[in-house]
Amino acid sequence: MIQRIQTVYLLLVAAAMTAVLFLPLATVQAGGIFYRYDVLGMHTTTASPELTHPAWALCALSATVILLALAAVFLYGNRMRQIRLCIFNAILLVGFYALFAFFLWNFSAQSDFHFNVRFALSLPLVSLILDYLAIRNIGADEMLVRSLNRLR
Repeated sequence: MIQRIQTVYLLLVAAAMTAVLFLPLATVQAGGIFYRYDVLGMHTTTASPELTHPAWALCALSATVILLALAAVFLYGNRMRQIRLCIFNAILLVGFYALFAFFLWNFSAQSDFHFNVRFALSLPLVSLILDYLAIRNIGADEMLVRSLNRLR
């Protein structure tokens, strides 16, 4: 059932999270120095960018979400396992925001701290919504298959 709508949703989740890997999540100003915050951590925006505060866990979390979304696409034969993977994926997406907030909170101890959110920070939320839609459609397919089994 690769041609189902939930496949499109899951592929869009993988595409959105792939974009998160390459786009900046926020810009931060602390103490007169500007930083670019992405999934690898805080980078200075000078002529030679330097990683000042690493956040490799965000990168690992994003890569895990991508791999789970792609794995769920190919588990169409076992819809209950597909639903479980999507639910775990949704938990990881919520954890992405929690981890981002934690890293930002740790960095905000400096005085004169300001940050601006970029477009890429909204993509995990879009992925979470698409993941929910995929769960609903996979569940609808499972209910359809079970109702057809009763007719036999």
